Amino acid sequence: METLTALLTGFSVALKPINLLWGFIGVTMGTFVGVLPGVGPALTVAMLLPLTIKLDPTGALIMFAGIYYGAMFGGSTTTILLNAPGESASIATALEGSRMAKAGRAGPALATSAIGSFVAGTIATVLLTLVAPLIVEAALAFGPAEYFALMVFAFTTVSAVLGASTVRGLAALFIGLFLGLVGIDSQTGQARFTFGVPELLDGIDVVVLAVGLFAVGETLYVAAYTSRMSDKLEALKGSIWMSIEDWKRSVPPWLRATFIGFPFGSIPAGGAEIPTFLSYALEKKLSRHAEEFGKGAIEGVAGPEAANNAAATGALVPLLSLGIPTSATAAILLSAFQNYGLQPGPLLFQTQPELVWGLIASMYIGNVILLILNLPLIGIWVKVLAIPRELLYGGILVFATLGAYSLHQSWVDLLTLYVFGLLGFAMRRWDIPVAPAIIGLILGPLAETQFRRALAISEGDPSVFFTHPISATLLALAAAAVIGPWLWRRLKRG
Repeated sequence: METLTALLTGFSVALKPINLLWGFIGVTMGTFVGVLPGVGPALTVAMLLPLTIKLDPTGALIMFAGIYYGAMFGGSTTTILLNAPGESASIATALEGSRMAKAGRAGPALATSAIGSFVAGTIATVLLTLVAPLIVEAALAFGPAEYFALMVFAFTTVSAVLGASTVRGLAALFIGLFLGLVGIDSQTGQARFTFGVPELLDGIDVVVLAVGLFAVGETLYVAAYTSRMSDKLEALKGSIWMSIEDWKRSVPPWLRATFIGFPFGSIPAGGAEIPTFLSYALEKKLSRHAEEFGKGAIEGVAGPEAANNAAATGALVPLLSLGIPTSATAAILLSAFQNYGLQPGPLLFQTQPELVWGLIASMYIGNVILLILNLPLIGIWVKVLAIPRELLYGGILVFATLGAYSLHQSWVDLLTLYVFGLLGFAMRRWDIPVAPAIIGLILGPLAETQFRRALAISEGDPSVFFTHPISATLLALAAAAVIGPWLWRRLKRG
């Protein structure tokens, strides 16, 4: 009953005209950037962070969340018509979606993707409403040792899951953790790794790092390798509407995929890649039309797209209730909260209930707006794909530079922006994931604080991390996430 009352309060916040406007802008912009190949929600939110610092926190966060799940909707257009998945979570959709487009059934493929995203997003938001308060209650019992162990678990699992290898993921994480050490030590007041530069005493600004790694790094990569990128846009032929048979074959995958995607998004070892492929494999096994898989089976689009959106919504569970991001975009959203002096976690539900529940309520409304936007305007979104890459990424570079400079009007921010841009280019070139570096910078100082608090309470006894059951369990799971894949490979070779 308390949850329902809180949600109704959230709707009163989300339905304010100004917040409705921000929500509409967010989902529209999200769909737009989702359609554009190579421009994801993380890059967009990172670029907008410095430009929206003066906005009301509730409206800004509603807009950022709209960009997040709106981009999941829009990404299917690029995947189906260009066979160019904007991110790894869309690869499973491309397997059947591009073949449906080649067979002249791009309309039904885009329709099942849009409607499936709406169904999965709405059900996942209901689950978010029910699950988040329960996790908050459990998290209120956490002490410094448990929080430190939880952050270590998040570090290792996210680093192990994102990217091509655990080693590369951990390398990115340690880059972020090192950058998190820059600035004044909160415990001793001593400057660390500032090299005599006064502007670094406050630490590395996460916005500058995010914009550098994502926006500048991606722009440099596209400039260097654009000649290797050949995209052929499939024409949008025939009806965009689904037949009765298409509906019958799409509804069960939508529902099954929702309950596959949401749990994976909700755990620190989550992400959207695993549930999309699980959904694809499950639909291939259960389908009565298994012979169509590989030739354009609509179930192979409906399931992965629903799983993708459910996982995106699920990622907000650990973000809001524990302050733990499980994806690149969730990490940027965490920095957006911190930009406004807010720290997501169990106390946020007590200190800022209107903001939290207004954000959750806005997702119900945003899903409806997305459905209305996507189906009738598919033709317009297709035309967006005609924007030349040179103009698109040139504009991104300009916005990134202006945004970084507007933070403190400092040349140091511009210099670090382009240093991080070169780092982002190198990471993109050698397939090192960017998200762990962002997560390391954001959570590293928090983990250090909790670590020191735990040792202060235990009078310097490190066994405090292993004698508390929750802390010991989380550290054991973290060790398993790092060692497990290595052991598995050794056993397979043996």
